[in-house]
Amino acid sequence: MVLPKQVKIVEVGPRDGLQNETQILSADDKVRLIDQLSLSGFKAIEIGSFVRPDRIPPLADTEQVAQRIQRLPGINYSALVPNAKGLARAKVAGLQSVAIFMSATNAHNLKNTNRTTAQALAMYPELVQQALAEGMQVRAYLSTVFGCPYEGEVKPQQVLPLVQQLLAMGVYEVSLGDTIGVSNPLAVQRTLEYLLEHVAADKLALHFHDTRGTALANVLAGLQMGITTFDAAIGGLGGCPYAPGAAGNVSTEDLVYMLHGMDIATGIDLDRLVSINHYLSERFQRRLMSRYALTRPGLRI
Repeated sequence: MVLPKQVKIVEVGPRDGLQNETQILSADDKVRLIDQLSLSGFKAIEIGSFVRPDRIPPLADTEQVAQRIQRLPGINYSALVPNAKGLARAKVAGLQSVAIFMSATNAHNLKNTNRTTAQALAMYPELVQQALAEGMQVRAYLSTVFGCPYEGEVKPQQVLPLVQQLLAMGVYEVSLGDTIGVSNPLAVQRTLEYLLEHVAADKLALHFHDTRGTALANVLAGLQMGITTFDAAIGGLGGCPYAPGAAGNVSTEDLVYMLHGMDIATGIDLDRLVSINHYLSERFQRRLMSRYALTRPGLRI
């Protein structure tokens, strides 16, 4: 089994992890969370979202948070932007990296953004070019790649043209999302086999939710197919407001533990992640869904 020697983990906890929480963290807590993640060795952290505050209340203070965090050199701090207004807010906040998002299925895209996939594809080229002209990097999230809560199974033939069009716009990477956590290693392998005939592996990332407990197994399938960038959320936080029943993201702590045990480098301090997990558990007054963190006492931060 040939596996990569090093993997990049994109920490999405401050955005995808918090967006579905009913208990809203204060700006102070979010700043502390992101600053501690910065000290943990990540090279990419998604800090929030510039969507309408009334749409995602837990992320309504992203501008304030972005302006207050300590930005360490070598870390890509990014935020989600849905349109030109969101991009303008990201620029004011001083971000050099943004992400656009759409779904592989019309039904989920309509629920999530009130646009069809065709409408999203028509709108985004101008937005991406505007961001690039401002000197920003642009990433793309493609949701419901492995299954949709409204349309069911999604074929890789449906996904490929969307990936190709997003890359043609100028995004540097497309993150393929198992938004409702329905995939399995064989399905991941088959989807990637098809996509990698047409798209380079370094242009793709994988974003797994752990609804059915298969996220780590799916990561392994991705590793075996040559993918080296994975999204994860501290404490397994997350979910999608427009994907009923979706559980959180793959836990960053569990993912790092697995990778390090396989001699795959991440550059991430696992002990510090456990401490952050315990800090968030205190704030949310519940245990977070990280199997590894439950076994470790952690350190105070």
